[in-house]
Parts: sequence; structure tokens; C-alpha cells
Amino acid sequence: MTTTSERLSEAPARDVSRVSQSVFDGSRLRVVLLVDVYEGAQQQFLEAYEQLCNQVASVPGHVSDQLCQSIENPSQWLITSEWESAPPFLTWVNSEEHVRMVEPLHSCVRNTRSLRFHIVRETGRAYEGRAPARGRLQSEVRIGDGVIRHALTFTVKPGTEDKVARLLADYAAPDPRVDDSTRLLRTSLFMHGNRVVRAIEVRGDLLAALRHVARSPEVQAVEEAINPYLEQDRDLDDQESARLFFTRAALPAVHHVMADDRPEGTRRALYYPARPGCGMKLAELLAKADSADADDPASRVLRSTVFEREDVVVRLVDLADEGADVDPMPKDGALAAGLRELLAGAAAPMELVTDRRSPAV
Repeated sequence: MTTTSERLSEAPARDVSRVSQSVFDGSRLRVVLLVDVYEGAQQQFLEAYEQLCNQVASVPGHVSDQLCQSIENPSQWLITSEWESAPPFLTWVNSEEHVRMVEPLHSCVRNTRSLRFHIVRETGRAYEGRAPARGRLQSEVRIGDGVIRHALTFTVKPGTEDKVARLLADYAAPDPRVDDSTRLLRTSLFMHGNRVVRAIEVRGDLLAALRHVARSPEVQAVEEAINPYLEQDRDLDDQESARLFFTRAALPAVHHVMADDRPEGTRRALYYPARPGCGMKLAELLAKADSADADDPASRVLRSTVFEREDVVVRLVDLADEGADVDPMPKDGALAAGLRELLAGAAAPMELVTDRRSPAV
């Protein structure tokens, strides 16, 4: 997909476009889950894992699992799983079914961290003579820009949209410096109807950044202020309530393409309500359209990110021209037709509430 192209004579030269993040290349996926178990709860954890493992075995796209216990600290465990590709895993892990499946684990687990990797190479005798797994190895190494992109989404009670927008537009920004290696770069907040989407960009450790934001007094104050207006009740002082809310609010990035490295121009977001069960396929069509757009010398798109969770798909676009707008539908007729078949309603621009960049350092 990597090409070099030039803009029209009146526009600056376009650099090499690149897909720095994508779940849609068909590569096999390795998921690594780091688990810290409460002291004395190891047997309870093992029993909960075995129950979960039996359920996961029937999930489409699942290949295998391994459970490992630290030789140094019996409270530390490692779960690895292999999947035919990333989309079936993400469809499962972001579903309400998964929320219910992992519920027995929470009473015995202090902390978890999930990491996801496409498999690039395999070596060693363990793979000799083994029947090939479905899916393939990642064919090309992706080069990113050192930025991690993530989003959160939730809905507010109809009729409270203006109040929520004012609260979310006016709060003081948290300190962008998380630690010596992690920094908040940008936060963009959009609304469409009663749906809120907050997209963040981080350099360094995303989990550390999310925890830093959640603990900041500025963010805690605004989260408390919008609580009465949320459709999903939550108590941020209750660990389990907060965990469930932010688990359901997570809107992961599934594709990011860069057309060139120029500073951001106009930021736009578009909302795509998918038909039930069609969110991942809809996101894949948008990813194809954005990759083609990035290679078009006439396109004004600098970079684009697609976020997806179940039936919610959001596309975040940076345009070269100040004040420019972006068409919700792809230029390619076949892609546009395929997209329309997957939509439960009209694709629509989202209203920008706030867009904050941290000061350069």
C-alpha cells in the first residue's frame, strides 16, 4: 500500500503514506494478558480461568490458550491466546458477552493488563510439521509516529446534550505530563445527538495516561458534574462500577493511516451507526477507503483514524485545509454502496465540543 505521490502543483508535496495501525490485514493475533492475583486467591483464579477457557474455546476465530504462573511471584500470572486474526478477537472482547464471561475473575484479580500483537515471525522446532493455523503472518513491518490513539464513548439522557456540552467544553485541562516517558498530546471531544466521543492521543504508556487523567482533580470534577446526565449509571467511587463503565465506554482504534507528517489542520469526526453485528465490517470498509484516500494526490486528508466497538463506528480525520469538511461516504462507488448496506442510520458529522493540544516541549 505504501506509495510516493505528489500533490497538484498548487499544493505542497505529499509524503509517503503509511498505515501505522490496522487490525484488517488478516495476520494471526497473539494476545498477552498480565494478571496480578490477590494473595491466597490463586486456586480461585485457576478455577475461574478454566471456566472462562471452556467458554472461549467456542468463540469463532479462537485458536489456543496458555496459562503461566511466575516462577518468582505466585501472584503473577500470564495468559496468552492465539487468534486467526484480530477482528474476531476484538468483536468478542468488546462485547457484553465478554463482560459477563470475565465477571468471576474480578473478585480474585487485583490488576490486569492486555497487550495485542500481530504475529510477524515464527521460529523453532515447535512449528515444524505443525498443521498451519488459519490466518497468516504479518507481511510488512508497520512504521508509526510514536503516538497511541484511543477513544471513549458514552451516551447522555436526551434533552441534556447542551448542558453536557458546556460542562465538557469548559473544564480545566489536566497536566499533560504523566511521567518521564508519557505525555498527553491531544484531546478532542465530539458529540452527535446524545452520544459523546472523547479521542485522546498519547506518547508513551496509554494505560498510565488514562490513569493519570482519571486521577486528575480537573477531570474528576467534570466527571462528577456530568454523572446526573448519563444514561448508564455509575459510581466512580466504587471500583467495580467505574471498571464496568469504562470497559463499556472504551472505543479502540482499529485503523490509522498517515498521508504525510505535516501538522494537523482541521479536525473532523464522523459517526457511523452500524446495523447489529456489522460494526467491524463497516470499520473495515472505512479503513479501505481511507487507505485509498491517503494515496490520492488530490486528497486533502492528512491522517485518519477509525474507532470501533460493537455497533458504534467513529472516523476521526485531519484535513490540510482550515475550515474544510469531509464527505462521510467513500469516493469509490462500490465501497460506498457496501457501506450503506451496513448502516442502521445516516452517517453524520459530529459536533466539535473541544480540541486541546498540549504545549510543545
